Amino acid sequence: MKILGSCQCKAVRYEAAEIDGPMWNCFCDTCRKSHAADHNTAARVKSEHFQVLAGQEILKSYESTPGKLRWFCSTCGSHIYAERPSQPEMKVLRAGTFDTDPGTVPESNVWFSHAKSWLRHDPSKPTHEEFA
Repeated sequence: MKILGSCQCKAVRYEAAEIDGPMWNCFCDTCRKSHAADHNTAARVKSEHFQVLAGQEILKSYESTPGKLRWFCSTCGSHIYAERPSQPEMKVLRAGTFDTDPGTVPESNVWFSHAKSWLRHDPSKPTHEEFA
């Protein structure tokens, strides 16, 4: 199943021929900070299944941990994917940038030891379809 994705400003667009393994929710501190959210949902994709369609020249990277690069749109700041140059065969896409349904959902939560109590969803609070 082909997945299309893009950054917020649509300057960076990509496609993935398929997801290579289960998706997961990551609660690590670097994902929380990079995405300004309680967690990031991610999916591994073989490099041979991933192609930047537009905006390659405006992608910028940040080495968030030794040996791990996070690639962002330098215009809007959207985090598109991460990679380890020592493992060039694999990319880790940020599912929040998917424009099409990948046909799967996250199967696990990882680094939950980093989860912050003030960011956890409280099911006892009212939930609204739109801003209320």
